[in-house]
Amino acid sequence: MRGLLLLLACAAAPAAWAAHGYALWGDLKYPPNFPNFAYVNPQAPRGGELRLVSNLRYSTFDKYNPFTIKGSPPAYLAGLMFDSLLSGAQDEVGSGYGLLAEDVEVPPDGLSATFRLRPQARFHNGDPVLAADVKYTYDTLMGPYTSPAYKTSLEDVAGLDVIDERTVRFRFKRKNREMPLTVGGLPVFSRKWGMENGKAKKFDEVVMDIPIGSGPYKIGPVAFGRDITYVRDPNYWARDLNVRKGTSNFDRITVKIYKDNTAKLEAVKAGEFDLMRFYSAGDWARRVNGRRFKTGELVKGEFRHSLPSGFQSYILNLRNPKLQDIRVREALGLAMDYEWMNRQMFYGSYQRVQGLFGNTECKSTGTPSPEELALLEPLRSQVPAAVFGPAYQAPRTDGDNSLRNNLRRARELLRQAGWEVKDGVLRNAKGETLVLEYLDSAETGARVVSPWIRNLEKLGVTLNFRPVDFALYQQRFQKKQFEIISLNYPGTNTPGQDYVDLFGSKSADVEDSGNLSGIKNPAVDELLRRMTSAQTKAELLPACRALERVIMHSHILIPQWTAGTHRIVYNAWRLQPTATMPPYAPGEAWAIDTWWARPQQAND
Repeated sequence: MRGLLLLLACAAAPAAWAAHGYALWGDLKYPPNFPNFAYVNPQAPRGGELRLVSNLRYSTFDKYNPFTIKGSPPAYLAGLMFDSLLSGAQDEVGSGYGLLAEDVEVPPDGLSATFRLRPQARFHNGDPVLAADVKYTYDTLMGPYTSPAYKTSLEDVAGLDVIDERTVRFRFKRKNREMPLTVGGLPVFSRKWGMENGKAKKFDEVVMDIPIGSGPYKIGPVAFGRDITYVRDPNYWARDLNVRKGTSNFDRITVKIYKDNTAKLEAVKAGEFDLMRFYSAGDWARRVNGRRFKTGELVKGEFRHSLPSGFQSYILNLRNPKLQDIRVREALGLAMDYEWMNRQMFYGSYQRVQGLFGNTECKSTGTPSPEELALLEPLRSQVPAAVFGPAYQAPRTDGDNSLRNNLRRARELLRQAGWEVKDGVLRNAKGETLVLEYLDSAETGARVVSPWIRNLEKLGVTLNFRPVDFALYQQRFQKKQFEIISLNYPGTNTPGQDYVDLFGSKSADVEDSGNLSGIKNPAVDELLRRMTSAQTKAELLPACRALERVIMHSHILIPQWTAGTHRIVYNAWRLQPTATMPPYAPGEAWAIDTWWARPQQAND
């Protein structure tokens, strides 16, 4: 659900207007009636098949409903089957253009957004997409059976009014430039989805009912436990619309399911599927090779992007009493030797994450600016003192720095927090030992976490690696029943309500919310409010920079690593990439959306 606000990069207009699109700061790249996005090939041939592999943590699926809490949906289903009111562009940020909606109107007070639906918009069953369907979608997503992240993201929505058959108006509780973005990015589904004998089932009972969406693909053949195929809807209503032209070019998209990473790697080398994104530096450097690479059939492509770096991190759960002392959390971070890991394990292919907003204008640098201080000073008693000094920098072990010195600092922090060695064992005043558990859903994570475990042992801290099957992992993840986990958070150039879900106090005690750390800090809540209510970039930047300082200096995250490229292996004999990758393309989604099949596929 963290991706809800990232489904498209768009936002409200600065004044009253009814237009083909919105720009967060009033600078749309594409004019009215533009023919197509610049990064697509509008003459791309349609046909053929794209064979993919699921890169999700879970290997298979047990439902077709991607919006309910329980269960696992198939990979890529939501993006392929559901259209939204607005569509983002991959070559600009903070903007969006009409998809289901032909225009959008936001008044000067910013307290509503009115969308007029296109008369030609159709669901897969041929029904028109009407205002009543948009309202049904909104009411359902705000109901009891969906992720609470929807409720957090839509918290500033006061209600949805059906103005006429094809017009809806979202009313907002306060002026929040992000709200038209949020509601514009909602997937829209039919009121008839889940109907049985003329009566709607409870949404959590809509499990294997075939979704009725309006997107370019429908569910085709399914072999449970092996693969699922999406077939392009030949009657897709938006196939010639400017925001869709040159996209969704494959007749079939088959997602194959493999039980482990080794099987996936051997399958791509054997030519069993056409495209796979790689996250393992070791696989990329040493194991992505073989005969098909030598013949040119398979190509290793590194595509440099301009996306935010995100903040992949170890997450420390403050609900555990042993992790509530900031000095303990900082000490744990000091024991991680990233520079050694990057040299010895990652082949120098990564950069260290330094904050929430890397590679964006929201990134904090140096000491707080006067604008940041104006926000932080009233909160001084509620935030770490380090917030008022230099911006957070992750501990280093190169140059004048060393792991030995970092461990000395960590030992002193633990001592200050009441943890001292007694009879050869690190204990607190209660006689408790500092034993923690790192939860993961795959044994492959052991290799990466082992160096950190060894360094913690030198401090007297025991970190146990606990691999579990995905079903148990998902349950404990949703219920926040863990001490330390790892997660890759995608970044954004337009932070807003999604960060309320990640760090807001209200979401800390809500099951399946994004607040995994359990942080509850009124200062954070105030900075989130400032960030989400910003009406200009001059108001937004100090707020998000101040938020980054507070979160990072609170040491609830131990930052990991990021890469400035998408590492993708693809079959060059079967697939034709677009001429260039747009700067904000989201990984393999760019290929799924805009590449096409070579004619040679017909002879395979």
